[in-house]
Amino acid sequence: MSESVARQWGEGDVLARILDAAQASGLSPDRLTVESLAPVDHFHARGFAATRDLADVLPIKPGDRLVDIGCGVGGPARYLASRFGCRVDGVDITEPFVQAANRLSELTGLADRVAVRLGDGQSLPWPDATFDGGLSQHVTMNVPDRARFFAEAFRVLRPGAFFALTEHGLGTGEAPHHPVPWSDDGRHEYLMRPEDTVDHLQAAGFRDIDLTETGDTYLQGYRAVMALAEKGELPRLGVHILLGSSAPAKTRNAARNIEEGRTRPIQIVCRKPA
Repeated sequence: MSESVARQWGEGDVLARILDAAQASGLSPDRLTVESLAPVDHFHARGFAATRDLADVLPIKPGDRLVDIGCGVGGPARYLASRFGCRVDGVDITEPFVQAANRLSELTGLADRVAVRLGDGQSLPWPDATFDGGLSQHVTMNVPDRARFFAEAFRVLRPGAFFALTEHGLGTGEAPHHPVPWSDDGRHEYLMRPEDTVDHLQAAGFRDIDLTETGDTYLQGYRAVMALAEKGELPRLGVHILLGSSAPAKTRNAARNIEEGRTRPIQIVCRKPA
């Protein structure tokens, strides 16, 4: 993935923005928890609710080692480590996200179980068969080589490991409206029909592919955020501080695209054969 994609997400001091918003919300930097950071550090559609819903269906055991590909500022990794007693390695292409993720893991007392490094999901920096499970939440919309991305995920997973992803797939209608959370103007956007995503997973070697349509749930989430914004009641601490000034337009278009069938949000859980 290109440097321009990284710059799209990581302009400015990401960590300072989060800590300033946390302090403005009455949170002390030396008393941050996984729960208190949840409104801002799950940097994907529906935020923490989406991470929790995905975690509910994953077969994670204490002591497992997981990989979060495109981990953002590390909220999902910290949540999974805290909830399941597992270790999570994250990778992200955006350097300010990586720096923020590791510092926030230190501040929440999880640096021994969550480690994030700079890297590209199309060329993962780990040996074969390293992980017991993997996930990637709302990352693939910006991945130009989906086949390589899935092949790398397959490579670093152990036999029998799970792989889970969420994404906004390409719908049956016209091209999506922009800006949206993953692209301001359509550049660096690589949406794919959910059926084609399944084909790519199968080609990479994954089996037992379970696809769930999540459009209604995501639409409700977008509408809830829009309602708060219209009333001027968005919390100080939220993913909108990372999306920037165009956050309201991105949210409106994300909802409109689902309503008009231009995008199809999905969740997929599959396995590498044992």
